[in-house]
Amino acid sequence: MSTTLSIETQIRNYILENFLYTSDQGKLKNTDSFLEDGIVDSTGILELLMFVEETFGIKVEDEEVIPDNFDSVERLTRYICMKKGI
Repeated sequence: MSTTLSIETQIRNYILENFLYTSDQGKLKNTDSFLEDGIVDSTGILELLMFVEETFGIKVEDEEVIPDNFDSVERLTRYICMKKGI
């Protein structure tokens, strides 16, 4: 079963590797806005959505793809934990 910390780590590593092209953990804070900081664009959100569904085994509904859920490591971790009942 995933823990909050392991979910957060998986999200951070995915963003760092696939969008920032680095393994330097210092390049991304948990509260950095994916959209406002130019980390993830609209196409990237779709990639992120597929990563979330495949990695964490949840179904993301269209109406759930909003900044409150998908705009930072912190927000995405909270959303996934809520969907998984953690």
